[in-house]
Amino acid sequence: MIAHTKPVRSAQLAVGPGFECTAIAHSFASRGDIVTALEGVTFEARPHEFVCVVGPSGCGKTTLLRIIAGLLPATSGHVRFTGQTEPAPRCGLVFQEHGTFPWMSVLDNVAFGLEMSGMPRAQRHERAMAFVERVGLGAFARAYPHELSVGMRQRVGIARAFVSGAPILLMDEPFGALDAQTKWVLREELLRIWQADRKLILYVTHDIEEAVLLGDRVLVMTGRPGRIREEIPIPFGRPRDLERDPARVSDITWHIWRLLEEEVRDGLSIRS
Repeated sequence: MIAHTKPVRSAQLAVGPGFECTAIAHSFASRGDIVTALEGVTFEARPHEFVCVVGPSGCGKTTLLRIIAGLLPATSGHVRFTGQTEPAPRCGLVFQEHGTFPWMSVLDNVAFGLEMSGMPRAQRHERAMAFVERVGLGAFARAYPHELSVGMRQRVGIARAFVSGAPILLMDEPFGALDAQTKWVLREELLRIWQADRKLILYVTHDIEEAVLLGDRVLVMTGRPGRIREEIPIPFGRPRDLERDPARVSDITWHIWRLLEEEVRDGLSIRS
């Protein structure tokens, strides 16, 4: 499997924001009990990185993204943004549900963040149209979400996140509901756009192969309460061809799989 992206020299990249999560915990009340979703989550995400997160279902991956985005308070611990002065940078969000506004055209959906920031209509449409074309939806700029396939709507969400100007993107299984062929095409598209813009991306996925294909590092979370069990660097350059070293790819994917299998088995034994 090959991810074709054009290499970018590090000297060309301006210093951007990163963030550090320190001892993040989150608990909530459920049916009279206190459920601890996250406990002691500590890791760093550096400027321009593509960091993937995998973990068992229910381990708090989405909760973690919402805390980093400022949509949910941590019960304890904190997120500290680095590499820039206050205020904290905005985070672009892309979720599996794609979240398009059904009453807006593709172009207006992509331009929504620019509209909220007060950018004039002509200027925001010009900027948004460039990204609409980059994700292959130029012919559908005036179409509405109900006229698009699921994969096309997901492209709208990706374009909106990139065009918003947010230097950090938080992506929660954005391709999880797609068929394998569409998923492959959109991974390629995401990598191509990321390589040009090099925003910091924190990307949650259940797909181990996807994590190895996309990420500079993979963070493996434990079962609930979610913690970072292991950080695994991905030792392949870009453009990335995982077929060049199948033995090493297999070693990494199986190592991640075994970690997740242990967590799932531990979770089942606790509940039984």
